[in-house]
Amino acid sequence: MIFDPPDIPFRLVAGVDEAGRGPLAGPVIAAAVILDPENPVDGLKDSKQLTSSRREALYLEITQKATAWATGRASVEEIDRLNILQATLLAMQRAVVMLNPSAHRVLVDGNQCPRLDCPVEAVVRGDSTVAAISAASIIAKVTRDREMVEMDQRYPGYGLARHKGYPSKEHLLALQRLGVTPLHRRSYAPVRKLLGTDEERGT
Repeated sequence: MIFDPPDIPFRLVAGVDEAGRGPLAGPVIAAAVILDPENPVDGLKDSKQLTSSRREALYLEITQKATAWATGRASVEEIDRLNILQATLLAMQRAVVMLNPSAHRVLVDGNQCPRLDCPVEAVVRGDSTVAAISAASIIAKVTRDREMVEMDQRYPGYGLARHKGYPSKEHLLALQRLGVTPLHRRSYAPVRKLLGTDEERGT
């Protein structure tokens, strides 16, 4: 059940969520959304429970109606250097900092919080229970999916437009056949294993 947190004593409450922790390729993208209680968005839920077309429609509605929204990202290089958890928290921090107006309080999906200059609280399954977090999950998912469709044109043959970088059978077979691209996370086991095999072969 989706609910809106009370706005007293915090007037502007932002929901934060991410997309892209599990894929082998591409950035992790976070979104922060402050919903306008006077202009509600109907049908919000965890982005993974929505069809692609419904996510796109809600993305448009959220971006038109929200008091503020922003995205932040952590690159493949940052994911490999920091680890995916720290990169995700960094992307969340970047999204919140970009909000205008700024949030008075932040609710984050999951059980880990980024460091922020305002009160922040983790909400387990928040993408299914807090409207602003659900909105953020949709913004993050649509933003990342669109980027992976674009990357499919730059790196053809991997099927990125279909699996969005996740370790599907198609993706793993393409990696073995075509090799590792700059888009792939070298710290992730399937990519790391393939690179190790390449090194042993002297390629």
